Amino acid sequence: MALYVLRRLLLALPALFGLVILTFVLSRVVPGDPAATLAGDAATPAQLAEIRAQYGLDRPIMEQAVIHVRQVLTGDFGRSIFSGRPVTEEIAQRLPATLELTFAALLLAVLLGVPLGLVAALNHNGPVDHLVRLLSVGGLAIASFWLAIMLQLVFSMDLDVLPLRGRVDVAIGLPPRVTGFLLVDSLVAGRLDMFGDALRHLALPAITLSLPGLATIARFTRSGVLETLQKDFVLYARAAGYGRVRLAAIYVLRNAVTLVVTQVGLLFGALISGAVAVEAIFDWPGLGTYAVQAILSSDYKALLAVTLVVGVVYAVVNVLVDVAQALIDPRVAEDAG
Repeated sequence: MALYVLRRLLLALPALFGLVILTFVLSRVVPGDPAATLAGDAATPAQLAEIRAQYGLDRPIMEQAVIHVRQVLTGDFGRSIFSGRPVTEEIAQRLPATLELTFAALLLAVLLGVPLGLVAALNHNGPVDHLVRLLSVGGLAIASFWLAIMLQLVFSMDLDVLPLRGRVDVAIGLPPRVTGFLLVDSLVAGRLDMFGDALRHLALPAITLSLPGLATIARFTRSGVLETLQKDFVLYARAAGYGRVRLAAIYVLRNAVTLVVTQVGLLFGALISGAVAVEAIFDWPGLGTYAVQAILSSDYKALLAVTLVVGVVYAVVNVLVDVAQALIDPRVAEDAG
């Protein structure tokens, strides 16, 4: 198993290196001058030249690429052109918010999607199956930004039961920072009121972000269960008199869930990318809003850092998914070896 994990980690390195180079090239191809954005419209040519020299924008493109790769390898992303603060500090401050939102959305998608797919498969071509399939198609078709606005209108403005935006109530404040995850830090601090407030702020963004993932997991669970139900060992268990619930829980679900675990890894990347729009609508202080700010201000250092960090997190999550697959089905590790 250790060799399997090491092999998966090594396979992720070339992809990450290619991501660094690709994003660097794209940041130079996209129109926009970071120096002009930082200096303002009234800047003189001399001021623009000084800013370009200060941030290394006047150097040859290959030299800038080499410097960037060296900085990435040492964990130094430089200073943000927009804020002037170290990019590493800003990433470290915002990353937990995005991960908390993404993990909450993924948890909702799994906890609801797997049972829905299982029930739909066990009632194949019945009313429940048709309803789940309809909800799955709708979940993939609905735009996240539209759903976010509708949820805000209903639950925040009309019913006034959930917060409209933000991550926590300003009046309550923030717990001492331990992990950066508000739900965890509030429990560590023993502040149940703060935990409840953070959970209420998390509810609408997480529901919005989870809907496409929920639909995908429900569809793949249904497909996997239907395929497993046709296996010989399931037919034998039925003939042996196993009840429907016991058969589904012990035999069917474990063999069908491998495909779902694969989708969880793929969904994680989709959820992080989808978090950009959701964070902007709900004013969630994560990497999504930071990336939008970086794009609007041509802050290429911040944008490259966000892209790389998301790529690293995505690669790590996929390695964990591969490990989970190998634990569920040891044949996966054996085949890879």
